[in-house]
Amino acid sequence: MGSIFFPLTFILFLSLSSSSSSLNLDNQGIKSARLLDLLIRDYTFQSFDNKNMKTGKVHTVNLPSNLSGINVDSIRFRCGSLRRYGAKLKEFHLGKGVIVHPCIERVLIVTQNLGSNWSSIYYDNYELSGYQLISPVLGLFAYNADINFSSHFEIGIQSGLKDPIKIDFTKTTTRLNTTKGMIPLCASFEKDGKVTLANLGAENFCFSTRFGHFGLVIESPLMPLRKKVISGWKIAVGSSIGAVLGAFLLTLLLIALFVKVKKKARMEEMERRAYEEEALQVSMVGHVRAPTANVTRTVPIIEHHEYIPHPPPH
Repeated sequence: MGSIFFPLTFILFLSLSSSSSSLNLDNQGIKSARLLDLLIRDYTFQSFDNKNMKTGKVHTVNLPSNLSGINVDSIRFRCGSLRRYGAKLKEFHLGKGVIVHPCIERVLIVTQNLGSNWSSIYYDNYELSGYQLISPVLGLFAYNADINFSSHFEIGIQSGLKDPIKIDFTKTTTRLNTTKGMIPLCASFEKDGKVTLANLGAENFCFSTRFGHFGLVIESPLMPLRKKVISGWKIAVGSSIGAVLGAFLLTLLLIALFVKVKKKARMEEMERRAYEEEALQVSMVGHVRAPTANVTRTVPIIEHHEYIPHPPPH
C-alpha cells in the first residue's frame, strides 16, 4: 500500500508545482505585447469550450485575475455577411466591404481594451520617446472560427480607403480636455516594432485599413529618452557582415597594389628596351640580325697646304 501511495503523492506534487509555476509565469513574465496577445487569444477560445456561441452575438471574455484591467469582447460572423453589412463592436466600426483573409466560413472578431495598467507595455516595447499615451491601447484581431473552434489561427482584416476602420476614443479617453492645447495624434502599433502616427479625425476617431493596436499620444518633452538595446544576434550579424566587407576591401586593395607594381615594372621594361633599341640599332647582315652602331667616324679631308702636286712624267 505504501509503495502505491508514494508514486501517487509524487505525481500530485509535480502537477501542483507545474500549475503554480505556470501561474507565476503568467503573473511575472508578461513583458511582451505579442505574448499578451497570445494569452488573450487562448483565454478567448477556452471560454467557448462548453458554450454554443451564436453567430452575431457579443460575448464578453472572462480573464483570470492576473490580467485584471483588460476588457475583451468577441463576436462571430459569417465572412460573406461581414463583407456585405460591416459590423460594430465596442470602439471599432467596420464598414461595408471589409475583407477577412483567409476565411473559410466564419470569423471571430476580438477587441481588446488594455486599460491604464496594461497599455504601458506598449511604451516599453515600442519606441515612443518624446510622446506620452493619453488613452488606453485598443486592439482589433480576427481568428478563424469553425464550428468546433478546432483551429485558432489568426487571419487578416483589410478595408478600403473609402470606408476605413474607425476607432472611437470618445468614451475611453478622459484626458483629451486636459492636454492644454496639444493636439493628440493617432498611434498605430505595428508588429515589426514601428509606430505610425496620424492626425486625429473628427469626433475623436482614428482610422485604419487593417487590424492591430491603436492609441492616442501627445508630444511630451518630459518623457525620458531611452537607449535602444541591440540584441545579441544583431551584433553577431553586424560583426560578420563587417568582417566580410573588411576582407573584401582588403582584397581589392591588395589587387590594386599588385596591378600598380606590375604596371610600373612593365613600364620600366618598355623604357629599357626603347633605350637599348635607340642606342644600338639592329640590321640584317645576310640572313642574320645583328646590332649595328651609327657611323661616327669623320670623313678625311685633304688640306690644301699639305697637297704637293706630283711633277708630270717626262
